[in-house]
Amino acid sequence: MIYSSSYIYAQTKYNDGMFFLKKHIIFLALSIILMFLVMSFDYRLLRDKAKGLLLLAFLLLILVLFIGKESGGAKRWFRFGFLSFQPSEFANLALIVYVADFISRKRELIKEDFFKGILPVLFVLAGMVFLVLLQPDLGTTFALGAVVILMLFVAGAPARELLFILIISFIAFYILISSSPYRKARIMAFINPWQDPKKAGFQIIQSNIALGSGGLFGRGLGHSRQKLFYLPASHTDFIFSIIGEELGLLGTLSVCLLFLNLILQMFKVVRFAGDTFGTFLSLGITLIIGLKAIINMGVSCGILPTKGLPLPFISYGGSSLVFDMVGIGLILNISRFA
Repeated sequence: MIYSSSYIYAQTKYNDGMFFLKKHIIFLALSIILMFLVMSFDYRLLRDKAKGLLLLAFLLLILVLFIGKESGGAKRWFRFGFLSFQPSEFANLALIVYVADFISRKRELIKEDFFKGILPVLFVLAGMVFLVLLQPDLGTTFALGAVVILMLFVAGAPARELLFILIISFIAFYILISSSPYRKARIMAFINPWQDPKKAGFQIIQSNIALGSGGLFGRGLGHSRQKLFYLPASHTDFIFSIIGEELGLLGTLSVCLLFLNLILQMFKVVRFAGDTFGTFLSLGITLIIGLKAIINMGVSCGILPTKGLPLPFISYGGSSLVFDMVGIGLILNISRFA
């Protein structure tokens, strides 16, 4: 699908139709190697490294604001030749490791003492969210916040306290959206994309056209019309729409069923993990992968505002693929000790 959705764009921009496919294969090979490496050690050793990983994540998020490569008005990437690295993907994993370790050490405090059991996690989350928002990247911010809140809920945090946090978060999101013209335009385009069909609503409209024109069986593999410079980011954020156009409803349902099966298998690891740290580490990884998939497909279908999150394991994107595969490696690692 990456080859099909990117060939014309890559041929036009780089004079090499296989440009993105070749880069993706390199990242795929690296991802598989890292996945097996992550599987090879005792995951419980990460508990001692949790704070170090978190500090490294904060350092990278700060550095990218100063020396990162700007693209589309956002500074989210480090460039190393033809390869790129998005530190927010590493930050996702580092934060999950830290919160899993925190819960395993202070689960009783989470249930009984807001200031000692929940507030420290919220301070860390707020700091990371602040740095990610400066890039800016609201989609990752939303996913991070949702995962941490859900992990705290499963850990036994009082519902009334979490509800209060959610209310404050929604107020903050409202302020962020209303104070930013481009975010406000995205929300308005989500509500009514035809209000501005050539600008803010363009992606959503073209995505809906792609999905709708695919019908039940699709136009055929490689026969998408929307990838011909109609649908922006067709090989990254909107690859699900191209799948729908070329492989039809059967293709998109197949992707949904594959993700559903994957998430169910990951929840089995959560259920049977051998210790509290493993339980919440696998839970966090399962939630972040599941949320990214739901958000991406929801955006493509027009039922969620545009967020800019890739579809795990399917979209083109090196950092996303690498750290999603590292997450899978950790899940498999935890399952060994279940």
